[in-house]
Amino acid sequence: MTEADITPSLKEYVEREIIPRYASFDLAHRVDHARSVIRESLSLATYYDLDPDMVYAIAAYHDTGLCEGRDTHHTVSARIILEDRELERWFSPEQIRTMAEAAEDHRASKKSPPRTIYGRIVAEADRLIDPDTIIRRTIQYSLSHYPSMTREEHFQRVMGHLKEKYGYGGYLHLYIPESPNAGRLDTLRKEIEDPSIIRRKFDTFMDSLEKQTYKQDNNN
Repeated sequence: MTEADITPSLKEYVEREIIPRYASFDLAHRVDHARSVIRESLSLATYYDLDPDMVYAIAAYHDTGLCEGRDTHHTVSARIILEDRELERWFSPEQIRTMAEAAEDHRASKKSPPRTIYGRIVAEADRLIDPDTIIRRTIQYSLSHYPSMTREEHFQRVMGHLKEKYGYGGYLHLYIPESPNAGRLDTLRKEIEDPSIIRRKFDTFMDSLEKQTYKQDNNN
């Protein structure tokens, strides 16, 4: 299942009205994140008999609630879906409710599992467990939300978050057995157990970012 399977008018609406919203979010949840979750959701949906338009729309809307902050973004995303009357052009009221539930259920820290397969797919796709990408996005989030922290404080916050969410006994759960995330999570957990690995990757990213900032300052 790919974006080629999506109803053209729905895709045109989402590209025009929904995807651009991500440009104003934090560095870890920009347009590239939305597109990545869309691609992964459609790929995972290949294993099931599902409506591709619903899979696509859920992935596109899943983080739109960040417009009102991170703590309640999943419930706000659900509300945005329910209140978007344009969606009635492509979906029934029942389908829209299912999509809203899936968006609400995608959050990794949610205690209970998603209520439907649509929720499990977007939750799994949102995990995007690539060790380097996760470490980079965690750093980006820290820099965006805690700009006054020192470099060492950022590192300690990054390590704490990685352990709490992805480490052994962390709160992240996987839901789709066909997903390659399980093996990737095991790799990430082994890296988290060796802080020197995270430190090297952290320093590489921070050094690169500082060089970019230096060049921009000199060009202005």
